[in-house]
Amino acid sequence: MAEYDGMKVPSHVAIIMDGNGRWAKKRGRPRSFGHAQGCTVVEQTVRDAADLGIDYLTVYAFSTENWKRSEEEVSALMRLFRIYIKKLLKVALEKNVKVVMIGERSRFAPDLIAGLNELEEKTRDNTRMTFVIAINYGSRDEIRRAMTRMAEDVKRGLVQPEAVSEELISSYLDTAGLPDPDLLIRTSGELRLSNFLLWQLAYTELYVTDVLWPDFNKDELIRAIRAYNGRERRFGGVVS
Repeated sequence: MAEYDGMKVPSHVAIIMDGNGRWAKKRGRPRSFGHAQGCTVVEQTVRDAADLGIDYLTVYAFSTENWKRSEEEVSALMRLFRIYIKKLLKVALEKNVKVVMIGERSRFAPDLIAGLNELEEKTRDNTRMTFVIAINYGSRDEIRRAMTRMAEDVKRGLVQPEAVSEELISSYLDTAGLPDPDLLIRTSGELRLSNFLLWQLAYTELYVTDVLWPDFNKDELIRAIRAYNGRERRFGGVVS
């Protein structure tokens, strides 16, 4: 675990980036304006997290429920993804960051899938930080897909039912091979998990800020880490 300014920096930070629409509405602008600013903040947060010594940064970029938004808003988000995939690749290469996608990407347009695949491929050997992007992701869907694959393996005799353990279940999830988050940050003051990493957040410290995502910055990230440092970490009722 790295240290910064006398603080222990959590190895894995997850973020629910909320408030783009409200931020734009306050300024009399369309929601797409807020999403564009939010993408810019993501870029900077990747840089800041890497500089602070965070090993893993996971962000909730697009949920399975986001498809229910207006066609206009979804189309605007897809256009933004195409633009920011290229910008994020530049940041990742500059900061030696490995990019990993979780979620079901097959629903996206072929060119967007190709861009996501390229982003992963061109950064796969980077070692400074792993940046995990949850895109078309929902935790219940992740668990459903994982259990479907496990059931198929049981049917083929590759897994015995009595061998099913927490570790085995984790190995079938999208996050297989990644550590569980130490700290979850949620912006905009909402007090819910929104179907994000439900299995992985079992013992994660939660930090909620009223700051809307487009206003999030390095100072806010450090404030969350300071709050994390003030917690007494407990696992199953035992102080760690």
